[in-house]
Amino acid sequence: MGESFNSIVDVLTGAVFFKVPLLGVEIELIVLYLAVPMLFFTLWLGFPNIRYVPHAFRVLRNQPREGEAKGDVSQFAALTTALAGTIGLGNIAGVAVALTMGGPGAIFWMFAIGWFAMTVKMAEVTLGLKYRVTDAQGHVHGGPMYVLRTVLTRKGLPRLGLALGGFYAFFALFGAIPMVQVNQSFAQVKEVTGLDNGWAYGIGLACAVALVTLGGAHWLGEVSKRLTPLKVAVYLAGVAAILILHAGEVPEALARIWHGAWSGEAAMGGAVGAFVAGMRRAVFASEAGVGSAVMAHSLARTEEPVSEGMVALLEPLLGTMIVCALGGLALVVAGTWDDTGLKGIQITSAAFGQVSSWFPWLLAIVVVLFAYSTLVAWGFYGLQAWGYLFGHGPKAQWSYKVLYIVLLPPAAVIDLGRVIDIIDSSFFLMAIPNVIALFLCASELRRDVGDYWRRKGGRQIPLAM
Repeated sequence: MGESFNSIVDVLTGAVFFKVPLLGVEIELIVLYLAVPMLFFTLWLGFPNIRYVPHAFRVLRNQPREGEAKGDVSQFAALTTALAGTIGLGNIAGVAVALTMGGPGAIFWMFAIGWFAMTVKMAEVTLGLKYRVTDAQGHVHGGPMYVLRTVLTRKGLPRLGLALGGFYAFFALFGAIPMVQVNQSFAQVKEVTGLDNGWAYGIGLACAVALVTLGGAHWLGEVSKRLTPLKVAVYLAGVAAILILHAGEVPEALARIWHGAWSGEAAMGGAVGAFVAGMRRAVFASEAGVGSAVMAHSLARTEEPVSEGMVALLEPLLGTMIVCALGGLALVVAGTWDDTGLKGIQITSAAFGQVSSWFPWLLAIVVVLFAYSTLVAWGFYGLQAWGYLFGHGPKAQWSYKVLYIVLLPPAAVIDLGRVIDIIDSSFFLMAIPNVIALFLCASELRRDVGDYWRRKGGRQIPLAM
């Protein structure tokens, strides 16, 4: 049975990550598919990843209070919920995987791609807020599936809209089972405690997730806005300790990252290998182009879709450009990324262990916090996809919540390589219809952003193309 499962995963991964020749090397077609909208919308919308960041913080300082606008949670709670799903073990184990795949140069590409990802995040969230729907109980729901259904129906293609929306929701159900979080958090707990019963750990974590998942969007928002800042602060404190310990090696590490981005130490083939590794992990870390975080932002209490899109700019900035970049730099100066006997979270644990013997315990706490908050957020994402396919009634919601919780424990005992292949494949398959929606709405996006900016005292965005 295990061999059959592995064969299925291999076929899926081979299809999703089909390679095409480019400039004498082979590059995954899906990587190019996601790189194009990042570059296009950065130009099309007039470099919002530079111009609108200060405004995003102003929006959070002056967000509507309860009763002043449509939505279930505050804009800050929506952002932290999205960050709970975005800043997970993809920012810890994922950085280690990127280094293993592409060498230090992959960290540069993660940082650079994170900057371009800010624009795509803004675009997809703006559309998600614009086309969100309200159910019979007055709760809002949104996501790329609703955008596709509405926009294509308006263009006279309702069946295509339903099909593409259904395609997105179907693969979101698989992508919304964050097996990496369970798998790698158990690996670190096992490393420091000696616990070798993955099923026991998985069941315990699933029960903890159930406490919030069964409580609904309000509980999710409350937990996220408290837990997300805490987990990031603790992790960055550990990273800072590593960088301080190796302060003299930081300039050399930065030089290796820079040169590796262009010449490369990647097993996959030089600079292109570093770029591909950075691209895959940056997408996993930021979710830009995948559209998943749209489902969290759609809960935001606002009547201005563009304002929430600008708030969403902060996700890749915080999650990829700061957390991932600093974490990657710490692993490079520590040198543990090049140890062939380590993989995934073990690379990060070894780096933390250089500071103090108890630092891997600190990492274990961080990992569990990261995993827990991500699992809670993605449980909500999956619920939105399930609701699109089967309705948002009480029976449909409870059936998904139970199914989601039951599927978490097995992830603790699945091989890491297979876990990453499944998640990567699901993520990139979700991106296919989401990117289609972005290009279908490119003109109205620029018009809406320009109108919002003029009304809020900014100047009209220039026609960059």
